[in-house]
Amino acid sequence: MENWILADYRMQGMQTSSFEFHSHHEYEIYFFHAGECKYLINNRIYDLQPGDILLMDGLILHKPNPRLESLYTRSVVHFSPTFVVELLEVLGVPNLLDPFKKLNNWLLRTGYDESARVVDEKIERIANLVVQCNKERQHSIQKDELLEAEIKIQLIQLLIEIYHMSQKELAQVTSKSTEKEKHAESIASWINENYKEKINLDRIAGELNLSKYYASHVFKEITGFTVMEYVMGCRLNQAKFLLEMEPNHSLAEVARQSGFESISHFSRFFKEKVGITPTQYRKNITNTTYQEKRRNSRP
Repeated sequence: MENWILADYRMQGMQTSSFEFHSHHEYEIYFFHAGECKYLINNRIYDLQPGDILLMDGLILHKPNPRLESLYTRSVVHFSPTFVVELLEVLGVPNLLDPFKKLNNWLLRTGYDESARVVDEKIERIANLVVQCNKERQHSIQKDELLEAEIKIQLIQLLIEIYHMSQKELAQVTSKSTEKEKHAESIASWINENYKEKINLDRIAGELNLSKYYASHVFKEITGFTVMEYVMGCRLNQAKFLLEMEPNHSLAEVARQSGFESISHFSRFFKEKVGITPTQYRKNITNTTYQEKRRNSRP
């Protein structure tokens, strides 16, 4: 089975490696079941409640910050729209992906209503099928077409439910932010607008009329990582974008336009966080894009 979909049902506890500030190409459905967690998506902070469902396009930087003492429980589905868009067009429902495209990282506050229970059941079914499919794939060269078809059917049914939920006016959450959350959001917003420049904590605190100590501690408390970690996350995400969308840009240009102080610093940081060099990353993306174009051009 090709890795066009990943699903995990009711994961519990802290898995540190999964809580870094990150982005990915897949769309994501995130279902919060239990615990205490603030979720940062770009410059918005959501104080999650059980039954909350986040819809994310993946490319926006995001990171959960669960409270250590709580039993953090969530389910996630990552799927590549490329592998379902043709099926949606055949079914005559290409708009099923609109919540991910147009709502721009949306929170559905369900209160665990009937729709949320349907979503819960669908995610569980998809996660079980993905596990089964991967196990069979390990023991057979040929993929199980029927099993993969069932996964796609279950995903379409999940997307239909999500689409209906997103159409409700009450889906929009207007919860009040605390003073600390407002300050953390202000810091994140300022960084999003200025990360390409040479910045440090002193400048950020000064621009926002906050003390350096307060800015540092409130951002860490609310988001779970430091101000400069956020800055570097924004720069890394921009570098990934440029490597993919601007193939004629040199690595020096990518580094400069992303806010890195030098190409050597950029290359070291990129390799440390992504696991491969910027050149390898660009090559992998180019190969993937070529393969997708060939697959989509087949009759």
